[in-house]
Amino acid sequence: MDKILVLDFGGQYDQLIARRVRAEQVYAEIKGFDQITVDDIKENGYKGIIFTGGPNSVYDPQSPHFDPEVTRLGIPILGICYGHQLLAYMTGGKVSPSLGLSEYGRTEVVMHKNILFKGLPGHSICWMSHTDSVTEVPEGFSVTARTDRCGCAAMCDEERKLFGVQFHPEVTHTEYGRQILVNFIFGICGCRADWKMDDFITSSVSRLREELKGKKVLLALSGGVDSSVAAVLLSRAIGSSLNCVFVDHGFMRKGEADMVENTLGRKLGVNVIRADARERFLKRIAGVDDPEKKRKIIGEEFIRVFEEEAEKLGKIDILAQGTIYPDVVESGKGSSAVIKSHHNVGGLPEAMDFSGITEPLRDLFKDEVREVGSRLGIPLDLVMRQPFPGPGLAVRVMGEVTGEKLSLLTEADAVFREEIEKNGLEGRPSQYFAVLLDDRSVGVMGDARTYGRTVALRAVTTDDFMTAEWTRLPGDVLDSAARRITNEIKGISRVVYDITSKPPATVEWE
Repeated sequence: MDKILVLDFGGQYDQLIARRVRAEQVYAEIKGFDQITVDDIKENGYKGIIFTGGPNSVYDPQSPHFDPEVTRLGIPILGICYGHQLLAYMTGGKVSPSLGLSEYGRTEVVMHKNILFKGLPGHSICWMSHTDSVTEVPEGFSVTARTDRCGCAAMCDEERKLFGVQFHPEVTHTEYGRQILVNFIFGICGCRADWKMDDFITSSVSRLREELKGKKVLLALSGGVDSSVAAVLLSRAIGSSLNCVFVDHGFMRKGEADMVENTLGRKLGVNVIRADARERFLKRIAGVDDPEKKRKIIGEEFIRVFEEEAEKLGKIDILAQGTIYPDVVESGKGSSAVIKSHHNVGGLPEAMDFSGITEPLRDLFKDEVREVGSRLGIPLDLVMRQPFPGPGLAVRVMGEVTGEKLSLLTEADAVFREEIEKNGLEGRPSQYFAVLLDDRSVGVMGDARTYGRTVALRAVTTDDFMTAEWTRLPGDVLDSAARRITNEIKGISRVVYDITSKPPATVEWE
C-alpha cells in the first residue's frame, strides 16, 4: 500500500490534509515533526511527504524544524504555508516578516505552468493565512506563483521534486486545491489509489482475530458512531469474546439509548451490557456550570461505572476503545494544541489490569468510520448519526444541569429534529440541535404572563467542521419548530436561532 507522510509542525489542518489525501484512496498518516526521524521515513517507504502549516516563524530558534537530510532522500515534498517557508529555509532560502503585507482569507493568485499546477488556469482564488513570506528562493528553485502582496506564493525545484505553496490547497476555499493535491499525489509521487474500505475491513478482521485469539475483550460503548462501529467490527472478528459495556449516563438524545441497545444487541448480535447510571451522573455534576469541568467529571464517572461493570465480568485481557484519528490529534498529539479533551484518549482507567489495548479505528477519520459501518451492515440511522459530544446534552444545557433542565432540552431537541426530518431537510445541515440557555424571559400564554426558559436552535453546514456556515433553514420550518416547542413543552417561553458561523463561534456552545 502506497503511503503519504503528513509531517505536522503544529498546524490545526494536519488531519484535514491527511483526509484530502485519503479521499483520493491513498493512505496518509500524520506524524509530529518530533515523532519521526529521517531513518524512520526511509524505512517506512513513503511515496511522498507533506509539510503542514504552523503558527511559528521559521527564523525563530524555538520554532519546530526538521533534519534537512529529508530533502536529499529523493522523496517528493510539498510544503504548505509554514511548511513552504520551512522548505525554503532548510534549503538555503530566506524567510522574512511580511512587514504589513500579511494575507488572510481568499486571495487571487497568479500561477505559472509547472507539474504541480498542471491543468490549472493562470489565475485562481486561494486561501492565505500568513505573516511571513519567502523573500529569497533557494538555489535550484523557481517562483511558480505570486499575489499582489506575496512575491513567492509558490516555488519548486522539479529536478529534486521539492514544492512549496504559501496558500492552503487542503481547504475548500482554495479553488483548485484538490487538483493541486491530485497532481502531487499521482503526477509527482506516483501513488496508486489502493486505500479502500473493503480492504480495511477484511484486513482488520483478520488481524484482530489473530491478535485477540483466546482473549477476553472489553469495549466501552458510548452509543456514538465510533464505538458502535468498533463494536461490530470486533464482534465480527472475535464474536462472544467481546463484552460491550454501554454506560447510559442519561445525556443522550430522546430514545437513543434504547435504539443503540436494540440495534447492536438484538439486530446485529453484539454482546451489550447496559448500565443505567442516569441518576448517578446527575448527582455528580450537580452545581457544576463550567463546561470543561462537566466534561472531566462525566469522563471520570464514565470510567468509574465502567470499572464496576467490568469487575462483574471477571478477568479481562484487553480493553477496546472507539478512538478515531481526530480524537488523537485534538487531545494534543505531537505539537498540535489541545482543542478539547476526549475521555477515550489519555483517560484510561489506571486501576484496571489489562494486558493490552486495541483501538481498531484509530487510523480512520469520521467519514471513513461511517463508510466502514455502512459496509458492516449497521443501519443508517445509527451509522449516519450527527456528531454528538461525549458528555451529550450535559454540555448543551448552559450552566448547571438539573433533571428539569435536561428534560426540557431533551424534548425541545427532539421537536427540532422532527421538524427538520419531516420537511425532508435531514442531511442538508451537517449538524442541528437545540441548546437550553441559563436564563428566563417573560412571555404570554393564554392572556397570562409566563416566565420561562429560552431555547436556541443551531444548524450548520460544513464539509470538514474546520469552518462552518450557519444553515439558512426555511422560515416556515423554524416557525413550526418554535411554535411546537413553546406550545408542547411547558417551561419554555422563547426560541431563538443562532446565525453565527465558525469562526468566530464554534459549532457547540460549550
